[in-house]
Amino acid sequence: MTWAVATGFAVLAAGLYSPAAPAAETRGDGPTVIERRVIGYSVRDRPIRAYRLGERDARWTVVAIGAMHGDERKSNRPLEHLRDHQPVSGVNLWVVPILNPDGWHRGIRKNARGVDLNRNFPVKWRDLDGPYESGPRPKSEPETRAIMRFLGNVRPDRMISLHQPLFKVDAKSSKNPRFSRRVARNMRIPIGNVDCGGVCHGTMTQWFNKRTRGASITVELAAHPSEHYVTKVGPNGLLRAVYGER
Repeated sequence: MTWAVATGFAVLAAGLYSPAAPAAETRGDGPTVIERRVIGYSVRDRPIRAYRLGERDARWTVVAIGAMHGDERKSNRPLEHLRDHQPVSGVNLWVVPILNPDGWHRGIRKNARGVDLNRNFPVKWRDLDGPYESGPRPKSEPETRAIMRFLGNVRPDRMISLHQPLFKVDAKSSKNPRFSRRVARNMRIPIGNVDCGGVCHGTMTQWFNKRTRGASITVELAAHPSEHYVTKVGPNGLLRAVYGER
């Protein structure tokens, strides 16, 4: 089964290939951002923005996502640095620096409805309460549906989900161990199993790895990464890991 067919089944079943899906917002004016999109809106109607960097016809298409949890305040920084500085080459790279703008605005883990977006995806979903509230049903949240639709449209070969504060590349969630090792080595983060207390259900990485031919990993930055890390080591390492350069 091809990637397109496999993804098509999952996305069509979810009702995500809708004519109303948000289209490109504006074309980037500078040499770094070559396309900008609003991929959807949060519960509080804040835009969720994606930026294309690099080369459209590159061999690899990669999506990197930050700030799924609004209290992980440095998870967006490497992606914003890639967006705002030297042009990228060698990869078709999309960055979504802040997936949860409502949570980011308030500095909280969950979205405006009190749902942990990383427990709201339609793979291994369970009805969870408390700090990992998973929502009333799978993909109940607009932020979840927006990123699912976007990934279904872009069809990345690799997806990287940036989090904090465990300082580890999660081997347990890995679909492609070689890619995980490459990311860990280049971003200078240890690789190992991330223990999320037995409530790792309905995560974005699980959904992407199960429903698409691409490979996704979860990358946990440190609790307090240095400015040097989030502006140099992290973004440059991520870029090298996906065969990009600048």
